[in-house]
Amino acid sequence: MTKRALVVGYTGIQGHAVAAKLVADGWEVLGLARTPKEQAGVTGIAADLTDPESLRAALDGIAPTHVFLTTWLRMESEAENIRVNAEMLRNLFAALRPANSVEHVALVTGLKHYLGPFEAYGKGQLPKTPFREDQGRLDVENFYYAQEDEVFAAAGADGFTWSVHRPHTVIGKAVGNAMNMGQTLAVYATICRETGRPFRFPGSQVQWDSLTDMTDARQLAAQVAWAATSDDARNEDFNVVNGDVFRWSWMWGRIADWFGLEAEEFDGTERPLEQQMAEDAELWAEIADRHGLAERDLHRLASPWHTDADLGRPIEVVTDMSKSRARGFTGYIATDKAFFDLFETLRADGIIPGA
Repeated sequence: MTKRALVVGYTGIQGHAVAAKLVADGWEVLGLARTPKEQAGVTGIAADLTDPESLRAALDGIAPTHVFLTTWLRMESEAENIRVNAEMLRNLFAALRPANSVEHVALVTGLKHYLGPFEAYGKGQLPKTPFREDQGRLDVENFYYAQEDEVFAAAGADGFTWSVHRPHTVIGKAVGNAMNMGQTLAVYATICRETGRPFRFPGSQVQWDSLTDMTDARQLAAQVAWAATSDDARNEDFNVVNGDVFRWSWMWGRIADWFGLEAEEFDGTERPLEQQMAEDAELWAEIADRHGLAERDLHRLASPWHTDADLGRPIEVVTDMSKSRARGFTGYIATDKAFFDLFETLRADGIIPGA
């Protein structure tokens, strides 16, 4: 039977990679977004998850067998995050329910499951690393938990299976995405190279010294696609990272070398990118014009606040992948290669200048 996927949020880092993987695997792929974009093999659907009427109209006659949830909406408080993001999923499931076609729903969340939401990020009593799925939820309100609960409730009502996927800081391309470390560092390194500024690590001493990991969007997509059709992955939650660990004291120099820069020796002083890049919007527009780049709006490419949150954490972050490994998922991508592949793509697409 034809596998028909509905990728919700397909224009973002995660959704774009998931849609591309499913297309490559021979799925029929529909992509839902407020503002659809062209993507090879994907039929775009314009819909707003906060508007039940428009959502029902957009999905009328659509009968996906699998749904991949890769989007969320950031609000001013965690209480609002919970209310709005839970409502979005309820609206979606209500719109899909008449077709009675959904067999599996995959929800992508992240390590805030273990680290806490933005308002309490990395604070309080946290589970020990490496983070494992059996460590459960923190005793705090968290919109990831609310999203999970909406999936569980709909699964019980509608009879589909589910999987939950928790990546750590996703590396991938997406113009206009609110959380994009790889692209942010590429823009920052380009500015340093163009202006002669020192290439300074913006984060904490703990992150500089400690082990950490990350998730290539292609690795996430591979696990999500595997879980969608694997009996061993039904009704399970999974961490998903690249499979290697590193220290930023090593990775920062690797990134500097790729851009032809010399990494400034880190002296333990935090210099957040949000401060370093605060006045760079006009400068980036000039760089974009000089090199004929595809995007001159710095704010559509870089998310310094999110990169600062990750690189400024005062705790080690290492994620265990044993659960999905034991069930048959064997994907692996070296994280420095993940960065380099992204940088090559950004150059090829005219997002950053050539060498």
